Amino acid sequence: MASVPIDVPALRATLLDWYDAHGRTLAWRAAPGEGRVDPYRVWLSEVMLQQTTTAHAAPYFQTFTARWPTVIDLAAAEDGDVMAAWAGLGYYARARNLLACARAVAREHGGVLPDTEAGLLALPGVGAYTAAAVAAIAFGRSANVVDGNVERVMARLFAVKTPLPAAKPELKRLAAALVTDHRPGDWPQALMDLGATVCRPGQPLCGACPLTPWCVARASGHPERWPLKTRKPDRPHRMGVAWVLRDDRGRVALERRPGKGLLGGMLGLPTSDWAVDAPATPSPVAADWREAGSVEHVFTHFSLTLTVRTASGAGDFLWTDPDEALAAVPTIFRKALERGLASGPCGPCGPSPGRPVAAGQPPCGFPSAGMSGPRLRRRP
Repeated sequence: MASVPIDVPALRATLLDWYDAHGRTLAWRAAPGEGRVDPYRVWLSEVMLQQTTTAHAAPYFQTFTARWPTVIDLAAAEDGDVMAAWAGLGYYARARNLLACARAVAREHGGVLPDTEAGLLALPGVGAYTAAAVAAIAFGRSANVVDGNVERVMARLFAVKTPLPAAKPELKRLAAALVTDHRPGDWPQALMDLGATVCRPGQPLCGACPLTPWCVARASGHPERWPLKTRKPDRPHRMGVAWVLRDDRGRVALERRPGKGLLGGMLGLPTSDWAVDAPATPSPVAADWREAGSVEHVFTHFSLTLTVRTASGAGDFLWTDPDEALAAVPTIFRKALERGLASGPCGPCGPSPGRPVAAGQPPCGFPSAGMSGPRLRRRP
C-alpha cells in the first residue's frame, strides 16, 4: 500500500489556493470560500452528477430547481412528471431514489436534510459518496469525498500499483489522510475540479497542475499510465424490436414501463424483450408493420440493437404528440422514435395509397416531429 510521504499542510494550502483562482463556476456551488449553499441543491446535483458529465447534468439541474425549488416541492411531485424530466440523464434508478429520498425527508425530517453523514446514509437511495459529499459541501463536515476524479488524482499522486477497481479501498484511504477540519466543503470540490480539468483521463495537463512537486506519477515521466485498470470483460450484446405506432391524428403510442428494472417507471415505446438472440415477440397490435431500420445503444452492462417497425393503427396506449414524446422518453427510445418518425408509418416515406397529402406534410400524410401546425395534447 502506498503511504503519504508528503507535507500535507503544504499540499492542501497549494491546492486550495489553486481552487480559489481556478475553481469552476457551477449552478449548484458557492464560490470558493463563500460558505455553504442550499443542501437541497447540493444533494440534487450530486445525484445527477453520478455517471453523468457536468455539462450534461447542468440543464437538468436548472429545470428541476425551477420546477421543484425545494425538497418538499419535489416530494409532492408526480412520479411520471419527475421521470419525464429525468429522461435523457440515464441510470433511471437514480430518479426513483431521488423521489423516495425527497419524500422521506419531507415526511420524517420536516423537509430538512440531515446534516451528518450518518443521518444522510439513513435516507433511502443515499450511498456513502453522496452522504459524504452533502455532509462536507452543504454542512461543512470533515468528510472523505471520493469520486472518480479524486480516485484518479490519488492514483497518480501516489503512483498506486493496484489496478482499479481493486484499488478503490486504497485510494479512499489515501484521500482520507488529506482531509482536515480546514475548509471541509472546498477541499473535496478542489480535488474534483483538479481531476476534471487538469488531472484528466488520458493526457493530464501536468504543466498546469499545482500538485506536481508531490506527484509520483509525474516524476515517473508517464503520468498517463495511471490509474492502472483491470481489463473489463466484453460487454454482451442484446437485440430487440421497438414499435412506432401512430394514430390517425399522427400521435405516437407510448407505454409506461414497469416500476422496477431497467428504465423502470419511464415512458417508452412498445418493445419486445431484449435478448441475446433476436426475440420472437408478437407486435402490440395487428397492423401493417414495416421495418424502418435499426438503432444502437450502449448501457452499462450490455449493448443493444433495436429494430424499428412502424405502422398506423389504434389501441390502448398513451397517445402523445411526437415532439412531446421525443422529450419525454429515454435516449434509446428517442433514437428509435426519431428513426420511425423519419420513415413514416409506412416504412421509408413515400406516397400512401388512398391518403390525401396536405401542405407541409410528408408524402405519407402524417405530421412529422418538428413540423409546424397545431399541437395535440396527450389524452389518457
